[in-house]
Amino acid sequence: MRIADMNWMQVEAYLGRDDRAVLPIGSTEQHAYLSLATDSILAERMGLEAAEPLGVPVFPVLAYGITPHFRDYPGTVSLQLETFLSVVRDALDSLDHAGFRRILVVNGHGGNAPAESACAAWAAARGSCRVKFHNWWRAPRTWEKVTSIDRAASHASWMESFAWTRVAAASPPAVAKAMVDWGRMSSLDPTAIRRELGDGSFGGLYQRPDSDMNALWAVAVEETRALLQHPWD
Repeated sequence: MRIADMNWMQVEAYLGRDDRAVLPIGSTEQHAYLSLATDSILAERMGLEAAEPLGVPVFPVLAYGITPHFRDYPGTVSLQLETFLSVVRDALDSLDHAGFRRILVVNGHGGNAPAESACAAWAAARGSCRVKFHNWWRAPRTWEKVTSIDRAASHASWMESFAWTRVAAASPPAVAKAMVDWGRMSSLDPTAIRRELGDGSFGGLYQRPDSDMNALWAVAVEETRALLQHPWD
């Protein structure tokens, strides 16, 4: 259930019987022909669908992350590392103060990786609160499903092209893009990255049939839900 659909009294009543919550984090950055909010859309929706049968509240997604490489693509917003980590820690502080003791952070953006160790350090310092950090697309069963469909999967490729991340009137190419060497490109400045990367996709097909995407999503939701259900020790 969405925190946006609850008032504080309902949250207080919930905390009388459960202490779990989901905090999605994403980014606002170029995704070629897909929505600039792709990472945020996917993280929040993943949290909502995973938590819904369990009655666990899902907080609004943190829609800005760490994405300095794509700053030359209009619409991209990047936070400084310490700014981002401070926001994440402050959010966790507030959840802990309210009485949430088991928090699943669902991450939708690879650039937010520093938050994983920050969440672990935060939880260790508190002792009373446990945090699971979940890169939903990289989880073992989910990634196995991705590669079983098409191993050429990357940023802004088919693996992020769901019905809910596509942009109306956008027409991505029907043919696959050659995979880029991101290891080499990541050392370039944003202007050079845009020049070499072009439309923003890292390579592979831009879109696959919805039957493939729905099958992938179902595995990812199930794997995410299991984190809320399984022991937190």
